[in-house]
Amino acid sequence: MEKEQEQKPHAKNDSSDVSSEDTSVDNQTNTESVSEDKEQKNEITPEEKIMELEDKLARTFAEMENQRRRFEKEKGDALEYGGASFAREALNLIDNLERSKQVLENDEKLKDTEALKKTLAHLDIINKDLISIFNKNNIKQIECINKKLDPNLHQAMLEVEDDQKEAGTIVQEIQKGFTIKDRLLRPSLVSVSKKTQIKEEENQQNKENLDNK
Repeated sequence: MEKEQEQKPHAKNDSSDVSSEDTSVDNQTNTESVSEDKEQKNEITPEEKIMELEDKLARTFAEMENQRRRFEKEKGDALEYGGASFAREALNLIDNLERSKQVLENDEKLKDTEALKKTLAHLDIINKDLISIFNKNNIKQIECINKKLDPNLHQAMLEVEDDQKEAGTIVQEIQKGFTIKDRLLRPSLVSVSKKTQIKEEENQQNKENLDNK
């Protein structure tokens, strides 16, 4: 009788272990089933894969086209404006010719001499030849005398009182300016007109009188 009583609790424990194992297997099966369902839901269809590849291909072609256009633009700029640095340096020749002429013209010993006249004539020929070469290469001199000051083309260095001209009119060219095609190579250095102080005060007084009426 004692042996039978000892075996019963043991049999009960075995049943509990089996039940626990079954539950674990069921849980694992359910987990795998849920995982498979998620994979099936996240799986991309062949049509969607094709659409994704087409989109990537279109983006790649668009980027390639943009790079090609940038390259063509840079290539064109290099051909058109690649000599800008050299041209800017070459402008010093014109500046030096102008300075040489001024020095010779201001030399009291050379004034009214044939030697001076011939020298100045030769310098003018050289200057005209340089300007002609620049023009052939689309380097143009900026016209500025009696023009309104344009910050895109001119740089004002001095103001000169002049009641005969509208304020901001260029009255003197200190250094010649040039463009290369449609770009500024260097601005013209100029003097511009301004009204005299007395004239400005009169204009201000007249304006105040009109406002008071």
